[in-house]
Amino acid sequence: MSLGYAQKLSFKEDVGTVGMSEIFDPPHVLQQKIEELMSIIEESKHLVVFTGAGISTSCGIPDFRGPKGIWTLQHEGKAVPEASLPFHRAMPSSTHMALVELEKAGILKFVISQNVDSLHLRSGIPREKLAELHGNSFREICPSCGAEYLRDFEVETIGMKETPRRCSDVKCGAKLRDTVLDWEDALPPKEMNAAAKHCRMADVVLCLGTSLQITPACNLPLKSLRGGGRIVIVNLQPTPKDKKACLVIHGFVDKVIAGLMHLLNFQIPPYVRIDLFQVIFNQTHCTEERKYAKWSLRVISAHGEKAPLPFIRSLEICFPERPELKVAILQKPPFLLKREILKSRPLQILLKINFTDGCGCQFVSIDFPVNFQVSTESVSQEKSVVIQKLKDVAVQDQCCGQFSVISRKILSSQKKEISTYAIVTNIVRYNGLAPTTEFPVVNRVGKNAKEKVNTKSDGCWIKRCKGGRTVKKLRVH
Repeated sequence: MSLGYAQKLSFKEDVGTVGMSEIFDPPHVLQQKIEELMSIIEESKHLVVFTGAGISTSCGIPDFRGPKGIWTLQHEGKAVPEASLPFHRAMPSSTHMALVELEKAGILKFVISQNVDSLHLRSGIPREKLAELHGNSFREICPSCGAEYLRDFEVETIGMKETPRRCSDVKCGAKLRDTVLDWEDALPPKEMNAAAKHCRMADVVLCLGTSLQITPACNLPLKSLRGGGRIVIVNLQPTPKDKKACLVIHGFVDKVIAGLMHLLNFQIPPYVRIDLFQVIFNQTHCTEERKYAKWSLRVISAHGEKAPLPFIRSLEICFPERPELKVAILQKPPFLLKREILKSRPLQILLKINFTDGCGCQFVSIDFPVNFQVSTESVSQEKSVVIQKLKDVAVQDQCCGQFSVISRKILSSQKKEISTYAIVTNIVRYNGLAPTTEFPVVNRVGKNAKEKVNTKSDGCWIKRCKGGRTVKKLRVH
């Protein structure tokens, strides 16, 4: 869980049993239990998975009640552990991605999560097949129309309080609220009802990495028993529900699920992280009779001008065909550059985006050609289609850095262009249990580099190099 989330919670002295010793099944026993789990899954017609903090510890997110959990250390008067990655850059575990594969295969019918880390959604579990009982630190909701907004940054508040943003529906515009519960908040009926429904339908509820102590969530798996269903628990510590389970496995969740996937002859798919941002180019005082044009270029979050851009460290803006123009380096938001330039010559802007820690690429460069005659041609592509193409190419080439324009909106009356980009900032494969990220990195270069890459701004060319050799060029529309 997020340390920020834990610190935002109201004080509660009794947080349940913490710090219990971990139990490990001997290797031969563990293997036998994984084989038994495989048989149970193969026979299942309606599998539901119930997850807790234990499936995210391998992602660098501390749990609560383990020997080094947040509540355990606080109970002992010790400092809380530090996450190995910023919360917003945490990547799904092999277990998260295995669940995605089981869902796509039609085996997994529904996921119930007590976590607020958004990793199930990032991994690719469909929203309609996921109940987030305790909320999501990256999701806001409109209390008026019910619209949901999934963010790439951690929402500032918890306890279903108002956030600084409003609903983007022009017919609504209500203030948004966070979705994360505080201690005394009731579980959201929409999530709870869906979870209860699927537990009643389930013939198997597989509990992964949860202590099964927090009520009323911990009682949901028991609903499957009334219809003849079975409960399987995978956890390193004993739980209050162990006696109700047909199988209890004491082992690392990732190891158990990797073994299960191997026996089922399923591959764990790679994780591809896609991030969005916008480039706004605005002209001012650019009338026909004026010799010079004033312009500005802004890079903002796709979630709004005031939203953070957590994956961008800095920007470098240069002008490859105009060496007399000074390079601009923008170290922190707002990423805004203003210039005045002779408008008789088109302008080629090279925008270098330097990424923060936790990204698989150090940077990417985007050619941004400017013709001071404002275009009337807009670009609009289906976001899901663009993202899927980028994911497919990233997996094929085993590298990140690819990008594509999702939309380009032209506001002729304001002489403004708003371009929304999707970019691959991570690709992770799961060889065995540990994620592998050491792939060749695509850092697309512009015309001022030794090797030229000709591009059009409504698509992208990508180049993967080993030892300076160009391996492939292709374009994503």
